[in-house]
Amino acid sequence: MSSAQTEAAAPPWRMLLGYVRPHRWALLTGALLSLVTGATGLLLPLVARGLIEDLEHDRAITGALLAMSALVVANALVGALGGYVLQRTAESVVLGARRTLSSYLLRLRIPAVDRSEPGDLMARITSDTTLLRQVTTETLVGLGTGGLTLVATVVMMGVVDPVLLGVTLAVIAGAGLVLGLIVPRINRASKEAQRAVGLMGASLERVLGALRTVKASGAEHREERTLHEAAEESWRQSVRAAKWSAAAGNTAGLAMQIAFITVLAVGGARVATGAVDVGTLVAFLLYVFYLMAPIQQVVAAITQYQTGAAALSRIQEALALPAEPRPAAAESPAQDTHPAAVAFRDVRFRYADDLPYVHHGVSFEVPPQGMTAFVGPSGAGKTTVFSLIERFYEPQSGEIAVDGTEIARWDLARLRSAIGYVEQDAPVLSGSLRDNLLLGNPAADDGQVARVLKTTRLDGLVERLPEGLDTLVGHRGTKLSGGERQRVAIARALLRRPRLLLLDEATSQLDAVNEAALRDTVADVARSTTVLVVAHRLSTVTMADRIVVMDAGRVRAVGTHQELVAADPLYAELAATQFLASAG
Repeated sequence: MSSAQTEAAAPPWRMLLGYVRPHRWALLTGALLSLVTGATGLLLPLVARGLIEDLEHDRAITGALLAMSALVVANALVGALGGYVLQRTAESVVLGARRTLSSYLLRLRIPAVDRSEPGDLMARITSDTTLLRQVTTETLVGLGTGGLTLVATVVMMGVVDPVLLGVTLAVIAGAGLVLGLIVPRINRASKEAQRAVGLMGASLERVLGALRTVKASGAEHREERTLHEAAEESWRQSVRAAKWSAAAGNTAGLAMQIAFITVLAVGGARVATGAVDVGTLVAFLLYVFYLMAPIQQVVAAITQYQTGAAALSRIQEALALPAEPRPAAAESPAQDTHPAAVAFRDVRFRYADDLPYVHHGVSFEVPPQGMTAFVGPSGAGKTTVFSLIERFYEPQSGEIAVDGTEIARWDLARLRSAIGYVEQDAPVLSGSLRDNLLLGNPAADDGQVARVLKTTRLDGLVERLPEGLDTLVGHRGTKLSGGERQRVAIARALLRRPRLLLLDEATSQLDAVNEAALRDTVADVARSTTVLVVAHRLSTVTMADRIVVMDAGRVRAVGTHQELVAADPLYAELAATQFLASAG
């Protein structure tokens, strides 16, 4: 089990301690400063009692006033320093949680991503981790310093007058019973509020990811209503959590007001009977006032933990998703340049247990070097072949081998470092054109980049762009045409210097001139690399060394274009439909 999954299996409080542990000394320093702040406050009632006694006996009060002033100034300065240390530590805890979670999400297995909403996962990194800031300062430090200050205050109150202390504790115990009923409701409401935030993020990501389609369909008002409903649900749950948190805070405040009135009444009676003097009553009342801060601090810590526990639970859920092992180090493209061999042996695969099989015993062999094309109707399982080679998914049965070794036994980073992959929709990331080209091989030099740009006919585009390779391409490459995005994806794969090049409909958005040029490029690459191509347009693969015809999740024929036109009815029909029966 990975360290992240171990965290996911731990209770929320233990997971929180795991994030805090690297910063324990800074947190301890902040806590100690808070305790010093509390200690200076505890001395004030005693100094005040002495001041009253000095007044009663006509003694000078200069020393008492100076002592009170020094305590007040020290309290403010130490409190400010302690607050800074604690806030800085809390931000460091949030940073650590975000690093852990973002690193883990990048390693998620593709099936886990398929079952998740990207917007909800984003909310776990942003809003959920942000709540750890309050949990660190208010819960851990609040329970620690507030609890210790509370105990110290109670002890001092017992020293001043045990009878009045008993009255105070009776009132506090009653408030504690009420809080015991409120706290579980805060926990439930907080969980729902955080879940609603995640759903709102998922709804927003869904719309922004297909905004052009939404606008073209005239669906803005319907999608706006969906977003508003998600936002309103988040508001309702947050208000519900705030209601119970406010109830908890006011219960503590009300308890202290009742305690003050009760102490004033009982204490007044004791002064009247001569059991205590006025100075003692004033000192005790000051302690009652002072008791309010640590009690509210402890109550805030408990209520804040309920909110933080909900966020930690959502972080735990993300860390429990299946993920790939962390690579020992970032893999550069393989230095071994010999072409790779690929073999499928009776492979059966489906994307989920409740879905039908996509592959029903697929078997074929691809020798090193040359071009192999996969053709067939939509849904035949062609693209799935590439996803299985990349180990985005694992087959239910059968064996997939690269260079004679089953891919499950390959180190995953080493396997992928040998592969260049151009996806069907040729995604381009936000950033500069250079960033996209070097994504798979950041060590590529300017000469390599220039050669690949010329090979993929992107050199003319770079010359036209205002900032050349440093021009920003926009979110998902929106500043580039579909054909340009495809050529960027191909250039990115070629810069990786792969031993195995996977091209999934890599020329579907190219015009005839660029398609012909790229077809010649792929044919040239195939002389020194193993190239696998998925194509619906047979014009791109008629010169392939071998063509694998797939239908309904099975391999029905393998051969050259001319052999298949003569021997396989399905391929002959595809070729005839595209006027290629006599091509070759």
